[in-house]
Amino acid sequence: MVAAEFTGRHVLAEFGGVERALCDDMVALESALRYALTAAGVTVCEIVGKQFDPHGVTVLALLAESHASLHTYPETGDIFVDVFTCGTAADSAGRVAELLRAALAPEHVRISTVLRGRAAAGAAPEASPGHATSM
Repeated sequence: MVAAEFTGRHVLAEFGGVERALCDDMVALESALRYALTAAGVTVCEIVGKQFDPHGVTVLALLAESHASLHTYPETGDIFVDVFTCGTAADSAGRVAELLRAALAPEHVRISTVLRGRAAAGAAPEASPGHATSM
């Protein structure tokens, strides 16, 4: 089987112990995501968000390099992060997760990276060094 012609990194992060009010603040979460994406050098095409009743937020970013999302559970202080970047920006996904980690100040973090496309040829999923901790 021939590997895909693109190279990508898919970072999946679980942030636990986040301030519950922050987990329900769509404006702050959109701002944090936009900052992390921009600072990491990816191109934001559009960001949309949804505030759920009675609580919880989902923020989605369409990127020229792929996508990113935040899904929150204020009742438990959890935020689930998904960042996929490909092409020349493939390495940016990890930087986005680290910037979000700094902005959201979780008490517990678990981050894993899946190599996709050409980067994954013969590679197994990896845990980001120093970041795989139990929640």
